[in-house]
Amino acid sequence: MSTVYPLRYYGDPILRRKCSPITDLQRLQQVPGFQEVALEQLAQDMMETMFDAYGVGLAAPQIGLPIRMFVAAEYRTEEPEGNIPLSAQVKRHLVAINPTVDILDSTLRTSHTDGCLSLPGMWSDDVQRPSAIRLTYTNEHGETCIEEAEGYWARVLQHESDHLDGKLYTDLLPPSYLQANRKTVADLQKKSRAYLKALEKRR
Repeated sequence: MSTVYPLRYYGDPILRRKCSPITDLQRLQQVPGFQEVALEQLAQDMMETMFDAYGVGLAAPQIGLPIRMFVAAEYRTEEPEGNIPLSAQVKRHLVAINPTVDILDSTLRTSHTDGCLSLPGMWSDDVQRPSAIRLTYTNEHGETCIEEAEGYWARVLQHESDHLDGKLYTDLLPPSYLQANRKTVADLQKKSRAYLKALEKRR
């Protein structure tokens, strides 16, 4: 049975931490506050957590793990149907371990909306990202994979890869963006502090 993990929100220090490579795929991983699990189980749990939050991608630091791993899914439509479970609308998905990004087309575009599960209630149409990339990664079975992507899918993969270097999409926007959303930001920071305090008490 899969576990749905709590999300880490804006203001949590782990979202600004550069993540460590996974050097042993057989090593158990432990999300703070939960039991250790095998990497393949972690991948399944991350997918379920992503579906539960109605997302297209989720990076390990967003659940409190500073490791270089993320999951992402392409759905059959850009606007999934709300009355059908998100997991039933997946066209394809990937589990990326130790990913690297190479730019294939450096033309900056703002053709799709950027948002983040760690900043719910916020999004922007002004985030510029390269149009096409190549993602090289290891999957949960230890296989080396290469993914060439453009457009929206390229943006998703770049967004999740950024998380592994402690970067958020808000870093690609002027300071006025956070100022315009200061109430939401303050609420997220408050939630983040409360969760970290509760987690410390459980230790």
